[in-house]
Amino acid sequence: MSTTRTATAVGTFTFRPLDPLADSELVHSWVTHPKAAFWLMQDHALQDVERDYMAIAAHEHHDAFIGLHDGEPAVLMERYDPSKVELVGLYDARPGDVGMHFLVAPTDTPLHGFTRAVITAVMEELFRDPQTRRVVVEPDVRNKAVHALNEAVGFEIATRIAKPEKDAYLSFCTREQFFAAVGAAR
Repeated sequence: MSTTRTATAVGTFTFRPLDPLADSELVHSWVTHPKAAFWLMQDHALQDVERDYMAIAAHEHHDAFIGLHDGEPAVLMERYDPSKVELVGLYDARPGDVGMHFLVAPTDTPLHGFTRAVITAVMEELFRDPQTRRVVVEPDVRNKAVHALNEAVGFEIATRIAKPEKDAYLSFCTREQFFAAVGAAR
């Protein structure tokens, strides 16, 4: 994944690989914040976050990125191969499927439309790879805010699945669904 810039109504986003050691303190403050409850890392110590993201960095089928908003860290994004990570055996993976997680950094000064701009920039970044045909997500069934965001960028819920850590809505968004959804919104 490159550091390609995506301009939005709220500013410019770029993505860079997460450095597990250099970024761990920042990421720890994000994933343990009360607003990140669905990230399931509330009780993680700094060393736990370092270890988790070192494992992701070493994994052949899982990557983590820091999203910068106008040059400042504001987003945590993970990209993974759902046939090898997270969703193994829970659905029939297709060639070109890419799994995704994203987390917006907590802030005391929210910017109207920011989270929607984030998910749009994340999806644009994933679809920059011509091999990506469909983005796959598995948000907690209770996470109503992310379901609305997912729908706004073209995701459709396929089914409810039981994962060890949560009940989730397996959802898909093809390249065509995404560009139709964001094209209609722009």
